[in-house]
Amino acid sequence: MKIAVIGATGLVGQKMLQVLAERNLPVDELIVAASERSIGKKTQFKGKEYTLISVEEAIEKRPDIAIFSAGADASLKYAPLFAEKGTYVVDNSSAWRKKEGIPLVVPEINASDITVDTHIIANPNCSTIQLVMALAPLHRRYGIRRIVVSTYQSVSGSGLKGLNQLHCEQNGGKSNNPAYPHQIHENIIPHGGNFLDDGNTTEEEKLIFETNKIMHSKIAVSATVARVPVYGGHSESVNVEFLQPYDLQEIRNILENTPGVIVADDPSKNLYPTPIMAYDKDEVFVGRMRRDNSIENGFNFWVVSDNIRKGAATNAVEIAQYLIQKILI
Repeated sequence: MKIAVIGATGLVGQKMLQVLAERNLPVDELIVAASERSIGKKTQFKGKEYTLISVEEAIEKRPDIAIFSAGADASLKYAPLFAEKGTYVVDNSSAWRKKEGIPLVVPEINASDITVDTHIIANPNCSTIQLVMALAPLHRRYGIRRIVVSTYQSVSGSGLKGLNQLHCEQNGGKSNNPAYPHQIHENIIPHGGNFLDDGNTTEEEKLIFETNKIMHSKIAVSATVARVPVYGGHSESVNVEFLQPYDLQEIRNILENTPGVIVADDPSKNLYPTPIMAYDKDEVFVGRMRRDNSIENGFNFWVVSDNIRKGAATNAVEIAQYLIQKILI
């Protein structure tokens, strides 16, 4: 089994290598590739040192699976070239998510969208993954008419640029290469991605589109994205309008029995999900579950996940795991 990680030096690429090792996937040959400026550098995997090669060289090695975290431009250029060699590409960028015929996959929800002929598979946006992990089992039970979601996204979602900007500002300095148009330290910025003509941002559009593509639904979604001065872990406040009456205890039971979801919800003990609770964990944490009495069949909850793990690296590795178990072996 030959597995390549493309963009292996980045924040998510390094986490992908960590999760691959933790999951103990059958990696007989590991190929690590990155941009030209990183060729020849070294990285570690399972205690061994690997030398980074060019993406072109990685293509010629014909890996069984190539996991991409190299940005949309690189993915658009190179993913089809890997696919032509018979490689299954799992892409973490936005390049392929909206393409018809390219599955957008959260394995716990819609792994069956992948077939033997699916050679490019899109990994969803981090904030979408944690949202649908909680929503999909509830949609199957009650049906969802409408969702209103507000995100509180950490700076790690902007990569090293976001982390460096917050660190510089916390220490009284100013980043030379800021990720945001405003100070993020002691601030909240209601802006993720680029603004569109309708006033939404690209990050908000992703939540709207991707939620429905993954769940094969036509749910009305309203999204507001905000960046907060937290290093890691995305939080979301979610308001749901179900099509049917629901039972609060049944919702709790459904979520408690959903693989990959942990219910942390006991107000009497001040128990609710926080980014620190989710740090370096693969699960999605749900709490603050309560009725919304302002609307019929309304329901509120709070969901938190480590955006670098389940929101990116872990989900991609889980897709690779599915490919190995169901397609390649």
